Amino acid sequence: MPLKKKKVGSYPNAMIIASLTAALFLIGFCGLLVMQSKKLISIIKQNIEVRVMLDKDLDSNQVTKVYKSIVARPFVLSIDGKPQVTFFSKDEAAKEFIADTKEDFSTLLGDNPLHDSYRVRLQEDYFEDTKLKQIKAELEKNDGVFEVVYQENLADQINKNLTKIYLILATFAIIMLVIIILLMNNTIRLALYSQRFLIRSMQLVGATNGFIQRPFLKNGAVQGLISGLIAAGLIVALQQLALHQIEGLHLLQEYDKLSFLLAGVIILGALIGTASTFQALARYLRMALDDLY
Repeated sequence: MPLKKKKVGSYPNAMIIASLTAALFLIGFCGLLVMQSKKLISIIKQNIEVRVMLDKDLDSNQVTKVYKSIVARPFVLSIDGKPQVTFFSKDEAAKEFIADTKEDFSTLLGDNPLHDSYRVRLQEDYFEDTKLKQIKAELEKNDGVFEVVYQENLADQINKNLTKIYLILATFAIIMLVIIILLMNNTIRLALYSQRFLIRSMQLVGATNGFIQRPFLKNGAVQGLISGLIAAGLIVALQQLALHQIEGLHLLQEYDKLSFLLAGVIILGALIGTASTFQALARYLRMALDDLY
């Protein structure tokens, strides 16, 4: 029975593709978490309000004047050209207070001590304690404004927690990347072991290193590309499953950024496959004849 000839650059692919796919999926999943956590924080920031309390007994013209002064500020969030500034009467404020505290102060005081107010949503860039203090001081200079209130220290707490999340995920992704490179290098080195004599034979007949490397590098790039495509498919499948299982998750989706993430995973797979193959192959190209046995 004739022996099957070995094809240059061919070696078992399944284990390499499976290992690289798993690692790329984890890296892509970390990227997806970062994207959606950032979008979530952005939504939270845009829905936190600064409350501009008005002086009592203002007439309609004075109230309108305060409104025009607020919406002219650059820090006011605008959606579809509409400033996110909402008037909230003292009666509405009383109903909200009673609903939150379950205590009806009107039975004790007989009068409503609360103020009419404007609730202002801010641009995300202004969501820092130092900028919020500046906004408070600026708005309180307006005639007709009694007080400006917001939840202090909330901005810094959110920003600090967000930084911690990014740091943890980035550290995990970097660790995974290092593990991938080491794992792929060892896996491909073992796979190339079966072709070490074929590589040496090609060197003996005068083949250049570039000529020998070409089919191996091509195979490594294809393996990485396949792994990247599978990992990208798994990420999309996981995302779609989560969308059907978690209510409101669609609000966090940014499909343009997701496309870049998936493209990055695929390109990273091809790069890692090529680089790992190149590094592992270089060892056999430099190896002395006695070391091959």
